[in-house]
This record gives sequence, C-alpha cells and structure tokens, in this order.
Amino acid sequence: MSTAKPDYSIGGETRVDVTIVMPCLNEAQCLPMCIANAREALDDMHSRMAMRGEIVIADNGSTDGSQEIAASLGARVVSVEARGYGAALAGGARAALGRYIVMGDADGSYDFRESFAMVEALRNGADLCMGSRFKGGIAKGAMPWKNRYIGNPVLTGVLNLLFRSGIEDAHCGLRALTKDCFHELGLRGAGMEFASEMVIKAALKGVRIAEVPATLSPDLRDRAPHLRPWRDGWRHLRYLLMLAPAWLFGAPAALMGLASLSVLGYATMIALMGLSGASVIGNYWVILAGAMLGVSHITLLLAGAASLYGIREGYRRAGAWSRRLARWVSLETMLLTGGALALGGLTVLLTVLARWSAGRYGPIANVLPAVIGTTMIVMGTQNALGGFLLAVINGNEADFLKNKSAAAAQTQQAVQPPAEKRRAA
Repeated sequence: MSTAKPDYSIGGETRVDVTIVMPCLNEAQCLPMCIANAREALDDMHSRMAMRGEIVIADNGSTDGSQEIAASLGARVVSVEARGYGAALAGGARAALGRYIVMGDADGSYDFRESFAMVEALRNGADLCMGSRFKGGIAKGAMPWKNRYIGNPVLTGVLNLLFRSGIEDAHCGLRALTKDCFHELGLRGAGMEFASEMVIKAALKGVRIAEVPATLSPDLRDRAPHLRPWRDGWRHLRYLLMLAPAWLFGAPAALMGLASLSVLGYATMIALMGLSGASVIGNYWVILAGAMLGVSHITLLLAGAASLYGIREGYRRAGAWSRRLARWVSLETMLLTGGALALGGLTVLLTVLARWSAGRYGPIANVLPAVIGTTMIVMGTQNALGGFLLAVINGNEADFLKNKSAAAAQTQQAVQPPAEKRRAA
C-alpha cells in the first residue's frame, strides 16, 4: 500500500476528525469536481463544528493518471491492491485518520456537502448514518428505472424483512460511520455487496443507525458505470440470504417438517383405525413425506451451524434461544439422541422384517412402518454427524451453545455498545 501525503488537513493542523473516502478506478474526469466538493464539505464542518478533515482516494489500480490528479489537488492517495468497490472502500477506511468516516462515489453523483448532517448524526450518538436518495431526491437520468423501481426497493425490502434494519435506502453510495464502528463490523465484501453487508452487520450487532436525506445527480463520466445491475443485484441478494440462516435454512425446514409430519401423522392415524382403503394418501405420498422429513432435519442442522458460525465470527449475537438450549444441547446429547433415533429406526425395520418373513415375503400393502424406520435411522445419523459439525465450527468445543451463550452474556455485561459508551461519557 503506497501513500502520497500532502498537506491534507485544514488550517495546517495535523489533527483529523473526519475522513472522506472515495473509491477510484480511472476517475480522472470526475476527480477534480469531487475533490473540490469534498473540500467544501470539510470547510463547512470546520467552520460550523470546528472539525478538521482529510480526503482519501482509495485507488484500485487506475491507469488514467487519477493518482497524480488526486495528489495534486491535496488528497491523500491510498493504493488498494484487492480489486472491487467494497475492497477499495475498506482499504480507504482502514487508512483513514479521522474518527468519523464518510464514504461516497468519485463520479460526481453525490454532493459531499450533505455529509455534514451525517457527521452531525454520528456526533449525536449514531454509529452508522445512511443517506436516503428517496428522501433527498433523484434527478432525472441519475438512476435507471429498473434500479429505481425494481432493484433498490426489492433489495432494500428483502433486507428489512430479514434483518429489520428500518432503512429506506440500503444501497445509497453516500454514508458515514465511526471508525470504531467500522472496525467492529469486520466488513469483508469485495464487490458491490459491501453496501448491504454494512447495513446487515450493523443491524445484527445492534448498533445505532440513523438516516438523512441525500440527493443523487447524473454522474459526470463519459463511459458506462462499473455497476452491472443484474450481476450486482444477484450478488446483493445472495449475500442477504447467506447472512440470514433462519430464513435460508430455518423457514424451509419448518415448512417441510410440518408438511411431512402432517402426512405421516394422517397416514398413521388411518392405519391404526384400519381405514387404509378409504385414505387419499397412498404409499407414494408416505415415501415423499419420509424424504421431506429427512431433508427438513438436515436443513435445520444447517441453520444451527450457520447461526453458530455467525456468533463465533462476531457479527451475530447469541439469541435467547441459544441461552435456553445451552443447558441441554452439546455434542454428547446430540450423539445420544442420534443414537436413540437410529436404534429406534432399526427396531422398527427389524419388526417389519419379522412380519414380512412371517408372511412368507409376500407383497406389503402399507410401506408406512418401513418409511418411518428408515427416516429415523437417517435422522439419527444426521444428528450425530451434525453434532460433530457444530463442535468443529465452535473451535472443537463440545459444549458449543453453552460456550457461546456464556461468552455473549459476559461480553454484554462488560462491554457497552458504541452508542451507549458515548452517552455514558
């Protein structure tokens, strides 16, 4: 990482309160206007809030002389080798000297003077402040119709449904956050999904999020933007799903489990009442229900594994469910329940075999007992192996839920969230 370091502070002082970060990849045409606009914003913060600032251009391998232009205009140039919008922003934020970081595109589409309200929100206790183009206004020709009326509303709606962030415009390119919040979120997205990742992890960690109006203008480029709507839209959507195991795994597991248990329960009741001939559910439905129950069980285990991984990585808090289950769930209990299920299934199959042999191996009219026995063996095996998977994810610790729940409780007692720290101070 190379750095050109001119006098980027206001008034020649070395203290930096605010860093404006712009990702850059061949933006020679737009940089002069963007840097001048950002300098106006910093001058405004200096005069009204006595804050000093810097402008950091996070260069992603420009070949059009963007680096020289930025340095000549008083910005600090940081070279970021990892390619991608998110990688550039993260690299610039890591190099930032200010305790407040403003992020905005270097294409002239955002007015950095509007970041004054964002920094003010951070000073008043927010950890992350998002701009809302739908509140501030979108100029004609600034956003394609499919982005404005389909892409952004749909992706923001899905994000709010899954994570309850309460943000109106989750993909606005003008945003601000504290340096402490940036480090706490542990952002890793290299591409356009970086925008969603920031909001998702902020919502999951319970940091305080504010939102202020922001305007969007047509960019100044004479070339196509780096954004690819369908490709980047899919990257955003898949990232939302990967960070929402309760929806990606838990909801399908619950639906499949309920449907399969309903079919198996109905078939069992009909068989016990001796009304098999009048049943609308035949053997094929019973076989399908058994398969669905097995898939439901493994999907539920995947939901637990994904949630445990998120807690271990620090971007998800241990919920009340894990604290309640911590006393009962461990590798040993999962092995015992898995073994009991498998043994019960084997007993059922042996009973089926005994009756089949007693009937001289003739045709079996009802496959329900065989399906139940086989499904129990499958679920028992999944439970035992799933217990080992959860233990491995937890760092090879058998009491995986207990460890994480206890650690989370201790952390919440010992460490206040960033906003609470500031209010207490």
